[in-house]
Amino acid sequence: MRGLNMRIEFILALSVALLGMGVPLHGDTLDGVLNHLDKAGSQFTAMSAQFENVKHTALVNEDSTATGAIRLKRPKRGVFLAFLDYVAPDKKLVALNDQMLDIYLPIMKTDQGCDLGKHKDLLQQFFLFGFGTTRRDLEGSYNVSYGGPETVNGEAATRLVLTSKNPDIAKHLSKFELWISDKTGEPVRQKFYEPSGDYNVFTYSDMKINPNLPDSSFKLHLKGDVKKENICK
Repeated sequence: MRGLNMRIEFILALSVALLGMGVPLHGDTLDGVLNHLDKAGSQFTAMSAQFENVKHTALVNEDSTATGAIRLKRPKRGVFLAFLDYVAPDKKLVALNDQMLDIYLPIMKTDQGCDLGKHKDLLQQFFLFGFGTTRRDLEGSYNVSYGGPETVNGEAATRLVLTSKNPDIAKHLSKFELWISDKTGEPVRQKFYEPSGDYNVFTYSDMKINPNLPDSSFKLHLKGDVKKENICK
């Protein structure tokens, strides 16, 4: 069970993506940025982007950085696909097909699988944190406050500060921040805080909104002798 809890925390920290083609607006108020996010989220079908993930460990005051590519898709209502391709510092592939999760570690030639079961909706929510999200859903799940205008990778954005209304989530993730592009209404950065003081930051670049992504691009294509592990035992 401890291993499963660690995996759930890992997956929550991966939370990624929000899409849609919005009319440029400026999030100069909380109401304005939430309306902008709502408009973009209502048009979400798929996305692809490059990401940088900075993990801060409070105990030793050190950061570690990973980079890669991500793609997300909702082929139909209630179904969600995600694929993360970590390229540095170590190769790793993470695939989510509805409620089936696979984490492939090429160096170890190991595929760590998990049937998410009752955790499906919760983990999908975090993969899609800020992506394809309606204002009603966001305000229903979080206490939301206005963080003000900032710049991310040279792009004007508005920061939102959120805390979960779900006590089970709050035990693992004490606070969240979203940076919403003033131009597109999409998240360009996400930050997840843990009660320990650790945090994860995901920053996105080269984002493509609603690209044509075949379902086959979300599957692991493993060859050779691969060890299978069930991480949900």
